[in-house]
Amino acid sequence: MSTPNKRKILLMGNPNVGKSIFFTMLTGIHAVSSNYTGTTVTFMEGRLNIPFGKDKEEYSLIDVPGTYSLIPTSEAESAAVSFMESGADAIICVLDASNLERNLPLALEMRKYKIPTIYVLNLLDVAERHGISINEKLLAQELGGPVVKTVAVKKQGIDELTKYLKIILTQGPCASGKCDTCQQNCKTPVGDVWETSKEISRKVCKQNNANPSFIDKLGDAMIKPFPGIPLATLASLLLIGFVVGGGRALRAVFLLPLVNGAIVPFFRNVFTRLLPEGMLQNILIGEFGIFVISFEWILALIFPYVLLFYVAFSFAEDSGYLPRLSVLFDNIMRKLGAQGGSLIYILMGFGCAVPAIISSRAATSRKERLVVTAAICFAIPCISQTGAMISLLSGFYWWMMPAMILFGFTLFITVSLVAGKLVKGRTDPLLLEIPNFLVPDAKSITRKIITRMKHFLADAQGPMMIAILVAALLTETGLLNAIAVQAQPLVSQWLGLPADAVVGLILGIVRREMSVAPLIALNLTALQAFVAGVVSLMYLPCLSVLAILTKEFKLKVAFFITVSTIILALLVGGIINQIAQIFVS
Repeated sequence: MSTPNKRKILLMGNPNVGKSIFFTMLTGIHAVSSNYTGTTVTFMEGRLNIPFGKDKEEYSLIDVPGTYSLIPTSEAESAAVSFMESGADAIICVLDASNLERNLPLALEMRKYKIPTIYVLNLLDVAERHGISINEKLLAQELGGPVVKTVAVKKQGIDELTKYLKIILTQGPCASGKCDTCQQNCKTPVGDVWETSKEISRKVCKQNNANPSFIDKLGDAMIKPFPGIPLATLASLLLIGFVVGGGRALRAVFLLPLVNGAIVPFFRNVFTRLLPEGMLQNILIGEFGIFVISFEWILALIFPYVLLFYVAFSFAEDSGYLPRLSVLFDNIMRKLGAQGGSLIYILMGFGCAVPAIISSRAATSRKERLVVTAAICFAIPCISQTGAMISLLSGFYWWMMPAMILFGFTLFITVSLVAGKLVKGRTDPLLLEIPNFLVPDAKSITRKIITRMKHFLADAQGPMMIAILVAALLTETGLLNAIAVQAQPLVSQWLGLPADAVVGLILGIVRREMSVAPLIALNLTALQAFVAGVVSLMYLPCLSVLAILTKEFKLKVAFFITVSTIILALLVGGIINQIAQIFVS
């Protein structure tokens, strides 16, 4: 948390009002994410430079977790109250112009802290699309502070926001009774904020006759069984086609030629000239050489699928489609032991299990968290792992990847049902705000993708390099052959895989995709490839996941999930192989 003496500005508002866009525009994409002391609530903090004449003053801009009220009923609301009580030089309060009455209670509750405040009337284009016009001058009088109209995704109103921010920072807190002069949040706090919000909304808002646009009609249709379910099916097929087809094309056309035709030959020439033949040269440029496999696996094998997944996920996220999907499938999810809102965490798991498990903190019960976490660990492959599976299975029959998807879906349903029965507790009703359905802004999505890819490379590259180094050392020291001999009854006889496939079981502990990547070069049969995919899908979560499981649920739960995934992965993979062998023979 920021130190009490640091000059700071709080960015506040309800969830889904566009605060993160303002934060990014005002500070840039370089920011620090921290947990509020004593809680699991995460907030963003960045530097904001305000020009005063020829000089600039630096402030800490804090993106306070979205909250509906300053009467705390959750950790996020308690953190917001603590930020307010610690004091600030100014507040930027972001309001949704299309849902002003719902946003005003928070703005009214903020009055009692007597902190200079700018009210940002965002999503003005959506309000106008809904036939809503707002008298911002009258609203400023009612709130006792300047009101700025903005469309954040189009950068409209940002300059005016900066101008008013300079004004209130210069004037500082003003004395009681001078609101007519400076309009700096000095009005007396109101009693019933909900009644006052209705009264203010009636005064400042005018509803014009407006026919719903196509995008509004589409957003409403997405939460109805028909055509919502067909639309969700179509969206899923488009997502798979975009990630799988686009990833394969990107890999074949650009990345493989770049890696195999330029990067790897360059390093092989360099180290061949500098080093004599032997173990060191082999570790660097041999079969599992660091300067060979790191480019072939990370850049050519995994990178394209990760990139395209984040493009698709960011689009669905910024458009407002994910909450609609949660509402659509709430009844089904409740039968599995979780509410529909948990579907968002599960979809995040396809990117990476770690942020998905962390995000499940927002679930309203421990049972729901455990059900979702179990489903993610057993049945949801991260996008890196998915990319490796696509590369492994795509060289065989066309139906193998759809069969793996069907297996994963069946596994997800089974694990969720079992966990829902085993874990005691409650599943609360779904309480989820559905944001406006929007066409995402290209620049905002681009910034988000860049940020996520940076985090992916920062988080994944180190463990991947460790896994590659382990593979090189095992190969060059002969340990791999010794382990393969000992593991032959399990790997070769039970699972039906080549003895060298044991390296995947070893490296999968470090990174999930590493349980698949080494198998691509082993010339597997179609059956062996499918069995390997099944084992990899269910296999032990990687070290990063184990760490977050231990942190979030303690060692007992982490140990149980780890042991269960290993046993079931090897058991199910072996059963599939043994049954298939009967039909083959």
